[in-house]
Amino acid sequence: MSITLDGKAVSATIKGDLAARVERLKARGIEPGLGTLLVGEDPGSVKYVAGKHADCAEVGIRSIKRELPADASFDDIAAAVRELNEDPACTGFIVQLPLPKGIDENAIIDLIDPAKDADGMHPYNLGELVLHVRGGIATPLPCTPRGVIELLAAYDIDLDGKEVCVLGRGITIGRTIGLMLTRNAVNATVTLCHTGTRDVREHMRRADVIVAAMGNAGFVKPEDIKEGAILMDVGVSRVFDEEAGRYRIKGDIDKACYARAAAYSPNPGGVGPMTRAMLLANVVEMAERQ
Repeated sequence: MSITLDGKAVSATIKGDLAARVERLKARGIEPGLGTLLVGEDPGSVKYVAGKHADCAEVGIRSIKRELPADASFDDIAAAVRELNEDPACTGFIVQLPLPKGIDENAIIDLIDPAKDADGMHPYNLGELVLHVRGGIATPLPCTPRGVIELLAAYDIDLDGKEVCVLGRGITIGRTIGLMLTRNAVNATVTLCHTGTRDVREHMRRADVIVAAMGNAGFVKPEDIKEGAILMDVGVSRVFDEEAGRYRIKGDIDKACYARAAAYSPNPGGVGPMTRAMLLANVVEMAERQ
């Protein structure tokens, strides 16, 4: 029987621990605060930001919301970032992506104070992750890769010496998870596959673990995995369900693969809730470091 890696259940446990840690911080006169900067009214972004603030309420973290219209200029957005950098009530914050067309997203991210980078995606923090192969790391970690690793750890799945095939080279997880998986504490061997990879399906068939983050619905098929593989589905596609008459979220891994797997994270309900929990964890850890 395959094990379902339940991100909802694990994230609920993590939130319970974070709530207790927040109470201890407040007893010392420290109240963690998460800021969000939302530009425009993209429905997906609006919903995602609302979810982050609902999570904050659940664990006792202060919510700090900044919103700008879709026609905001680069200077307007930069000014809002600087305000959050300087706001003592804001422990950490995120700039919700994507930003409107014509805005240089990397330039905006560069303006975030690395010590307040709740997503763990500032170039300084990514550089610290590159440097610290051994021992602890005192800078915020990228939320989605951290969520994958924490979800596996919650089910006592040891990655030491495992062959991990990562599908997709996006900055959110594809390019960053290899840095975390190959740290001494995890000790996995990683193959990063992308559109230029020859025989990608052969790489998958050799892997002990597949982390699929392509945004290509159902790309991984049962014949692409070996018996007993561990499947982490991170890709998100909106696929129209003709029977239901609406769009549904579908992952990169065909559900028919589950019968061959030792363990799998469903999509939705797997890595997504873990990503949100890791954002809260980053903010609480920032406050604790203060």
